[in-house]
Amino acid sequence: MAILRFFRIPNLVRGIISVLLSIIILFVPCSTFTTEEATSEFMLAGDETFSYTAGDKWTLGFAQEVLTPEDVTAATYYIAGYNTNNPAKGVLDDMYAKAVYIDDNTGRGGIILCALDCVGISRADINDIRQLVIESGKIPNLKSINICATHTHSAIDTQGLWGSDFYSDGKNEDFMQSLKEKTAAAIIKAYEAREDGKLYFGTAEADGMQADTRTPIDYDKTVTSIRFDPSDGSDDTYIVNFATHAEMLGAKTTVVSADFPAYMTNEIKAQTGGANVMFINGSVGGLITGDKINEILDKTIEFDCLTYTKEYGKKVGELVMGITNEKELAPLVNIKSETISVPCDNTALLLARFIGVLNNDVVKTKFNKVSIISEVSYMQLGNKQIGVYMIPGELYPELESGNFLPADEAANGVEADYKVLSEMSDCEHNFVLGLCNDELGYIIPDNDFMLHEWFPYFNIAYDEAGRKHYEETNSVGPDAARTILEAMDELISSVK
Repeated sequence: MAILRFFRIPNLVRGIISVLLSIIILFVPCSTFTTEEATSEFMLAGDETFSYTAGDKWTLGFAQEVLTPEDVTAATYYIAGYNTNNPAKGVLDDMYAKAVYIDDNTGRGGIILCALDCVGISRADINDIRQLVIESGKIPNLKSINICATHTHSAIDTQGLWGSDFYSDGKNEDFMQSLKEKTAAAIIKAYEAREDGKLYFGTAEADGMQADTRTPIDYDKTVTSIRFDPSDGSDDTYIVNFATHAEMLGAKTTVVSADFPAYMTNEIKAQTGGANVMFINGSVGGLITGDKINEILDKTIEFDCLTYTKEYGKKVGELVMGITNEKELAPLVNIKSETISVPCDNTALLLARFIGVLNNDVVKTKFNKVSIISEVSYMQLGNKQIGVYMIPGELYPELESGNFLPADEAANGVEADYKVLSEMSDCEHNFVLGLCNDELGYIIPDNDFMLHEWFPYFNIAYDEAGRKHYEETNSVGPDAARTILEAMDELISSVK
C-alpha cells in the first residue's frame, strides 16, 4: 500500500471517478436539474419578522391517516432502513401520517406540523404534498407547512434506496401517490378539527436508554412533550420529541412497523384514555440509537427485538406521562424558513439521483458540480419559551451542543470551528426536529469527516485509531454541516 501511495495511485483512482462523474453531469438531461425558485414555489416562508405580542388563546387541530397499503402482502413493497431486497411480508402496526394545525390567534396565520412513519422523505415529495394542500384552498391564512419523517427502519421505502438492489428504485409509485394524497388529507382534516385551548410543555430525562455508536459520545437525552388541552374537555394532543433511531426491530424484520413510537403512542393513549399522539425525532446522527443496539445487530445471539421494541416505546410513553415540570406556553408561534443550496460531493448518491432512484432536487453549479436544494426553518413557541431548529437530515448532536472531538482525536487532526445551534437561540428550551422537510442523510462535522482513500463514498473508511466512518457514505458531503448551520444562524439573526 505504501508504494501505491508513493506513486499516488489512490489519487489517480479518485481523479478518474471525478472525471467520469463530471462527464455524466455534463450529459445528464437538463430536465434532471431545476432551479432554487422552482423548488421553493410551495415552501411557505413563514414570518418575515417575529412578533412578541401573544394572542388570547391557542387553537389546535389533530388528524391522522393510515398509510399502510391494503395489498401490502399481495404486491411488492420494500422495507427501508437496513437491507435491499427485503419485501414486506406482513404488518406489525400501521404507518401513519399525523398532522397538527397550530394557530396563536394573533391574525398572522397558522402552521402545520406533520410526521410520517417512514425512514425519510425528499423535499421534492414534500413539495408535492404542500401543493395539494395549498391548491385545495381549504386552509386560509396558512404560513408554514412542515413535514418530518419519524425515521422508522421498518416502513415501506419512501426514498428508493432499498429496492431489489442498490441501484434499483425501491419506491412503489402508487404507494407514493397515495402517501401524498393521504398526508394532504390529514393536514386538511387537522385544520377542520381545530379547537381552542391551552398549550403546555414539559421535559423528562431518558437516562440509560440511548447509545452513540461513534465518538464523541454525545446525545440529547431529553424527552420533550408539548401538550394541548382543549377547553371543551375533549382528548389532549401530545407532540413528543426524542432523539433516537427508530430501528429497534432490527435488520431481520420483514414486517411493516412504525417501530417504538407506535408503542410509545399506545402507552400514552392507555394512560390518558385516548389522547392524540405525534412523535418527531431529534438529532440522531452519529448514530444515536437504543441502548441495546449491540444485541439487536449481533447475528451470533438470539435477541427478542419485538419485545424490546414494545418495552422501549412503553418506557418513552411512561416518561411523557411522568412529566411534572409542565409550563403553560403563551399563545404565540413564530416561524421562518429559508431555501438552502447544499454542495453534494457524494458520487454514489449523485449516481442514484441521475438514474432515478433518489428524487431530491438538484441544481448544476459552476465547474460541473451539483448541489441539492433543501431548506432550514426555525420556530418559536410561546414568548421565547421554546426554540425549535428544523433540520433537513440526521444532525450530529455535537453540531447542536458543541461537544466536538478534540483535534488529536478527530480524523482530520483539527479542531471543529462552528457556531453551533445552542449558541444561536435565546429561548428557555431548545431542541431539534430532525429529518424535517427533507432527508440529506448524516450531517457530520468536517473535522471528523473521512472518506475511503481509494473509493470515496462507495467504501467505508477507517481512521488511524480504527474508528469506522460508515456515516460518510450516507452523507451529501463535508460541506453540509457548515452550510446548514450558517444558514440557520443567518435565519435566526434576521428575526431577532
